[in-house]
Amino acid sequence: MIAAPKSYFYESQGLRLHYADWGNEAAPPLILLHGGRDHCRSWDAIARQLQPYFHVMAPDLRGHGDSEWAKASSYSLADHVYDLTHLVGAGRETVVVGHSFGGMISLAFAGTYPERVSRLAILDGAFLPPEPSATIDVQMADWIAQLDRISTLRARRYRTIAEAAERMSAHNKRLTSEQALHLATYAVRQQADGTYVWKYDPYQRARAPYRLRREDYIGLWSRITAPTLFLCGGESSIPDPEKSGILRHFQRAQQKVFAGAAHWVQHDRLDEVSAALRSFLGIPD
Repeated sequence: MIAAPKSYFYESQGLRLHYADWGNEAAPPLILLHGGRDHCRSWDAIARQLQPYFHVMAPDLRGHGDSEWAKASSYSLADHVYDLTHLVGAGRETVVVGHSFGGMISLAFAGTYPERVSRLAILDGAFLPPEPSATIDVQMADWIAQLDRISTLRARRYRTIAEAAERMSAHNKRLTSEQALHLATYAVRQQADGTYVWKYDPYQRARAPYRLRREDYIGLWSRITAPTLFLCGGESSIPDPEKSGILRHFQRAQQKVFAGAAHWVQHDRLDEVSAALRSFLGIPD
């Protein structure tokens, strides 16, 4: 059994950001990026399988897990890409694996610095956002209203970690009780009164009016030179990259769809996803 990862911190834009490091520093680096309202220990099962062959690191995105919350709710895609550049550094090429919003960050990073990425795997995390239907003044007013509304919210409290796990299971009925408890253990923080609250910053839900345009995403994606693998849930609400036309914007892309899996494809079909990743990364059976 591989030991649990070590916790380290680094600084980006004045924020103290956390990452789990699975060791094996002599091996090629591999970064695992979680999605929104998730955390780095969501990757544990996959990280254990990849660790003998890679130096596996999994960061908590800003505002998530044990990373610091952003000041002034700065959670744009560009901010996350900046954070990733400080973790990856300018050394050897890196394998990057991202789920959901972590996939979008991975794609933007690989498009900005194609020479830094050796291989790229995206788990249910590639889509083109719709063009804004409202004028910019309406977008601005809506964003301000969102921030004001979030400022009045009170954190939902749970009496036990098991109760938080039940909430996760209700949201994703495909999770086993063991998976839900593991995810909840690292997703909550205990308060002075003994109750638990989610670690993620509620402000990261706000949709700021300074998002990238569709042509910006396409421009970044077309610059990616690394072999790219899309792993998709057959029952996910995220559009199929091939059917939606996204795949054609990539130079060297392929995809695999898993029947019976939804958005959390790595939890819904862990063994199959792990096998697909191992094959893509050239790891022997």
